Amino acid sequence: MRNELKIMLHNGKQYIPDLRTAVVPPPFRGRPVVSSEPVDEEALAGICPVDAISIAPVSIDLGKCTFCGECAFRFPGKIQFTNDHRMATNVRERLIVREGEDIPIAVDQSAIDGRIKTVLGKSLKLRQVSAGGDNSAEFELNACGNANFDMGRHGIEFVASPRHADGVVVTGPISANMAEALEITYKAVPEPKVLILCGVDAISGGIFAESKALNRDFLHHAKIDLYIPGNPPHPLTIINGLLDLIS
Repeated sequence: MRNELKIMLHNGKQYIPDLRTAVVPPPFRGRPVVSSEPVDEEALAGICPVDAISIAPVSIDLGKCTFCGECAFRFPGKIQFTNDHRMATNVRERLIVREGEDIPIAVDQSAIDGRIKTVLGKSLKLRQVSAGGDNSAEFELNACGNANFDMGRHGIEFVASPRHADGVVVTGPISANMAEALEITYKAVPEPKVLILCGVDAISGGIFAESKALNRDFLHHAKIDLYIPGNPPHPLTIINGLLDLIS
């Protein structure tokens, strides 16, 4: 017992006391800000490997952005990545960061099905489906339950069966081989349920967006309740997005 107490004293508090107010230090790249500084916009857009940057005026689509930071390296006066990790939203349009605006990204509370808060607000069980993912977003989802973040303190946990779940968290660009399995999983979840796209690959396909190996037809007729951008998303981005959805 003495050795255990010495270890606890040495390590201090390993958990984050308040996940809602926690700050992620640099070099974390969070929500970008685009200034009004004039630049060669075509050169700026040409840097992005996933066509996340549009011009006239300049904007960045965080549903496509891989957060590589190359645009900020080349044009530091035009684009800066902040440490704002609160980037999850239920409105796809809100993932577009526009020139001259410094607006936090938030969940539109008026667009949430009322049953989500009343039925799932105190206990949210999720089934995660890796639909061709590279394990990066999956690792961060796993980290949400570790001693640092302890997502379970808010009643949010992952379960093994969709029949025991309240929703599905999708990672990966949705390969053709996983498309049917994803749809079957989603249909097995009882109502009311939520569908969450976690990471740039799930939201837009990411660097695989033009691949013929994908089949994203499921998303064309499914109601998406939460978009969590990032490549991969930070655990605080994930957790706070979920809390904004159900709280």
